[in-house]
Amino acid sequence: MSSSPPVAGPWRWPVFMRASAGWHLLALAAALFVPGAWPWALAAVALNHALITAAGLTPRSRLLGANITRLPEAAAARREVAITIDDGPDPAVTPQVLDLLDTYGQRATFFCIAERVQAYPALAREIVARGHSIQNHTARHRHDFSLLGPRGFRAEIERAQQMLQAVTGERPVCFRAPAGLRNPFLAPVLHRLGLVLVSWTRRGFDTRERDADIVLARLTRDLKAGDILLLHDGHAARTVAGRPVILDVLPLLLERLRADRLRAVTLPQALNFA
Repeated sequence: MSSSPPVAGPWRWPVFMRASAGWHLLALAAALFVPGAWPWALAAVALNHALITAAGLTPRSRLLGANITRLPEAAAARREVAITIDDGPDPAVTPQVLDLLDTYGQRATFFCIAERVQAYPALAREIVARGHSIQNHTARHRHDFSLLGPRGFRAEIERAQQMLQAVTGERPVCFRAPAGLRNPFLAPVLHRLGLVLVSWTRRGFDTRERDADIVLARLTRDLKAGDILLLHDGHAARTVAGRPVILDVLPLLLERLRADRLRAVTLPQALNFA
């Protein structure tokens, strides 16, 4: 069973959010005590909110809290990378993905939608039995996830934790938001639940790109040890031949890892949470 990541004391808002709070106080003081300053104060607050929104719409941003975009230096020194596969499990795709990973002796992390795990429990247990890791990608993959408040985040993520653990016997330690989108209330919820936010180094956009060569090029451009790569077994785009694009990309990607002497490991292993 995976162990929880270390939680370093009580939650503290990140520097950017503390600075934003101070900015609001300064704007309020200016509006109250400086004649004619209220339009400038309002504009300053609007600018700050625009910056917060932009940070939430940028999946790799760390302004709203800790966000793992690469593996630790120790993992990179071991020539490790992480292949992460989102939105499954899918009974038509995931078994073929598992066979490909087995063929090349590589491991992956599946950020699963908990309701899909509940719908296909045997497949989820097979993922774990074959040496891979299942992590939290929310219970339902709501399209409005990034608009939730603290209670909404906690309900959605904790429900997923319980569902995933009930099926696999392992409690996730990593979390990925749908499409990577979030708001400032997510980080403290993850902290309380003992989860770390993981995004990626690069992705292939394989939910909309149908050309496997383009997806592969995006994933392997400047590929190096420590990278976190993103693919999808659920919601995967289809090639012109009608195949889920991941099934055409993955063998080529695994060949590239072999040629570069890189080893794909699970996130808990690379992050020393296993």
